[in-house]
Amino acid sequence: MLTKKTSKNQLTLPKEIANRFPGIDFFDASIEDNRIVLVPVKVKPVSTSLEGIREKMERLGITEKDVEEGVRWARKHRP
Repeated sequence: MLTKKTSKNQLTLPKEIANRFPGIDFFDASIEDNRIVLVPVKVKPVSTSLEGIREKMERLGITEKDVEEGVRWARKHRP
């Protein structure tokens, strides 16, 4: 199926393809072998409570030291 890139660099998925992914609004885009690959992504809301954030950090293995180093790095690389 043919699709066209707009002047704003947007692509519209043909209806036949979009219908194969009900409930999916986001796709992870990458390039493989000079092809655009779209992988459907379901976004789960993260709890905005501090406890929820700390639990996620623990699951990901992120420590307070990692956060401090990240902030220090970001401050050095400001535009």
